Amino acid sequence: MAKRKTTNSPTLADVAAHAGVSPATVSRVLAGNYPVSRSANQRVMRSIRELNYAANTHARALAGVQSKTIAFILADVRGQSFADAAHGVEQEASRRGWLSLIGTSQGEAARELALVQLMREQRAGAVILIGGVTNESADDRARMTELARSLHASGSLLVLCGRPPLGDDVPTAVIEYDNEQGAYAMTSHLLSQGHRRILFLAGPERQSTSVQRLSGHRRALRDYGVPDDGSLVDHGVFTRASGYQLTKSRLAAGQDFTAVFAATDVVAAGVYAAAAESGLDVPEDLSVVGYDDVELAQDLRPRLTTVHVPYEELGRTAAKIALDSTHQQPGWTGDHRLFTTHVVVRSSVSRRG
Repeated sequence: MAKRKTTNSPTLADVAAHAGVSPATVSRVLAGNYPVSRSANQRVMRSIRELNYAANTHARALAGVQSKTIAFILADVRGQSFADAAHGVEQEASRRGWLSLIGTSQGEAARELALVQLMREQRAGAVILIGGVTNESADDRARMTELARSLHASGSLLVLCGRPPLGDDVPTAVIEYDNEQGAYAMTSHLLSQGHRRILFLAGPERQSTSVQRLSGHRRALRDYGVPDDGSLVDHGVFTRASGYQLTKSRLAAGQDFTAVFAATDVVAAGVYAAAAESGLDVPEDLSVVGYDDVELAQDLRPRLTTVHVPYEELGRTAAKIALDSTHQQPGWTGDHRLFTTHVVVRSSVSRRG
């Protein structure tokens, strides 16, 4: 691989030479919206890391002045919970006269890293990551840690909204909600209503939000002395179609559960559809609960019992912390806020026994 000696301010051409690719390929990797081979992408990201590259023509022109831009990155703009958090960010940013930029990672760690890098280059005043992290490798985590430190050193800030911290010594703001406890409380509610066979429809196995909710569910089963039957856990994705297909398959094999805990309200909507197709009444034949308490939960019939998460307030708080100057003061090492969750009891659960 070609190597090139660089100055204290490496250029895009330096990165290209170091990685053994063309400058155009480096630009595509940084943009994150053009196809690049996995091998080339890895070489470019490694070179960016090793050279500590931060291409920034705007910053040079402005002599290092931060732009009044706050960027928020989420997996998918179509998710209601993501949209509510993003709305909170935008409302607070707008109130303070800042411009908001949005990017989507499609749940891909590499794309998320590229977007954070791009926002760093554009001298965004803050970068907010909204939602859980999926399939994060040790290398991905190390790279995100480097970006967090680089952003903070330049006067910006990385904010993790609705996801776990990177570490105690990483200068970030973490805005979380009590994800595991919310699931614990919901499963406890089902158990208190006499349900012992609860089908849990989880998200991806290595997605942080899904992992925490499943953990809370299992802890409640243990505390109530109910066997944790692994066959009653199905992994899918956080979509209506996933909830529908998983429930349809389980019902076709024979109903051996009295309740379904859908990991999101959107998944629960799919459960409702599959139950109706099978001639089952909710909640008389099958109790169903969700998580998030988005508007959909009240539109379903019967109205859905779910876990309330203050997504808009999470986003607003993330923006407030990001736009505050506190993180620029000497000795600042991070900020961690934890919001509570609670069960909202509606009409989708019946008592058993």
